[in-house]
Amino acid sequence: MKSVGKVINLFVSQKNKIKRIEKESFNLDTKGIKENKYYDTNIHRSVLITSEASYSLANKHQIELPFGSLGENILMDYNPYHLTAGDQLRIGDVILEISQNCTMCNHLSKIDKNLPTLLKDDRGIFAKVIKGGEIKKEDEIYLLS
Repeated sequence: MKSVGKVINLFVSQKNKIKRIEKESFNLDTKGIKENKYYDTNIHRSVLITSEASYSLANKHQIELPFGSLGENILMDYNPYHLTAGDQLRIGDVILEISQNCTMCNHLSKIDKNLPTLLKDDRGIFAKVIKGGEIKKEDEIYLLS
């Protein structure tokens, strides 16, 4: 087990709300993030993880984005985009398993027409919850596999 970074920010989407909600912590089980609107919809896409490197890349191209704009649930200071399906991260009590790369959403082009192309390999990765528990801001992130 190797420490690789920290959680910077946490977000959830709630039904009938456009703006994502920033959280100090949230609880997860094998169906996903309990208070997220996508809870129990697709376990392989339960958690979207994004690196601050994505925001830095957008910034370098004069695209200003507030955290949460990329649809992430977990924003970290570790760049996980090299991880492959099956790799595992432990954050707090939770164990997440990388399941797939994030596909581009049309809403990103509404922010800036160049954003989908710019972040096509750097928007985020999806993970499923292997072991539930709580994740908090500033939690250490450990690479298990």
